[in-house]
Amino acid sequence: MRALIVDDEALARTALLRLLKRDREISVIGQCGDGELAVQAIRQMQPDLVFLDVQMPEMDGFQVVEEIGVEAMPVTIFVTAFDRYAIRAFDSSAVDYLLKPFAPDRLARAVSRARDRWQGRQDKDAAQRLFSLLGSRYQSDYVQRLTVASGGRILFVSVSDIDWIEAEGNYARLHVGRRIYDVRETLQGLMEKLDPREFVRIHRSTIVNMRRVREVQPWFQGSHIVLLHSGEELRMSRYQRDAVERLLGKKT
Repeated sequence: MRALIVDDEALARTALLRLLKRDREISVIGQCGDGELAVQAIRQMQPDLVFLDVQMPEMDGFQVVEEIGVEAMPVTIFVTAFDRYAIRAFDSSAVDYLLKPFAPDRLARAVSRARDRWQGRQDKDAAQRLFSLLGSRYQSDYVQRLTVASGGRILFVSVSDIDWIEAEGNYARLHVGRRIYDVRETLQGLMEKLDPREFVRIHRSTIVNMRRVREVQPWFQGSHIVLLHSGEELRMSRYQRDAVERLLGKKT
């Protein structure tokens, strides 16, 4: 099978590519870091199999499917950070999912199902059912953007653009690239609104966007330093063991 990898995280693409090299029956013909490039690659390269990240900025996995059309989509394996238990219902479907971080045995099962689907040994209508089911699961009650006041204007900040958030009295300070915005909201109030699959509290005064984390380094007395892609360094409390496990990919 000729496979295409679509994921906005370079590390995830590299990890998946490394695992797929073990399967001699799969040839990875390309990689894409966003949805728009994925649509172009699917149309031009016509892969047999697509590993498609569900959550991507600008155009997510479902929008890629909508743009191509369910009937025209190659065999698809979703790449997702969904909770294991909520997604068990997909185990018997024609297309499959992979949970980050990737487990080799789980990848092998997903590829085996994809191969059966590609060779026409499974119900083709199952793909439509899975897209519908996964789409309904994907609908989130968490906020997608926050309203901030800046220079007499009201701005909308996409939560996916936030690097990290710090407490500032009765306010929360959003760090968005080089820009900083204050919102009248407590850190705890924001944590209840933000998707816990994307944001983690690493300190009583700090929330971080997990997609912006480049590295986690041990510090002293059981605490850690969190390095962001922007170059900023944040301290993680030694009491935040759950946050450490999530950032290191040991817990989802």
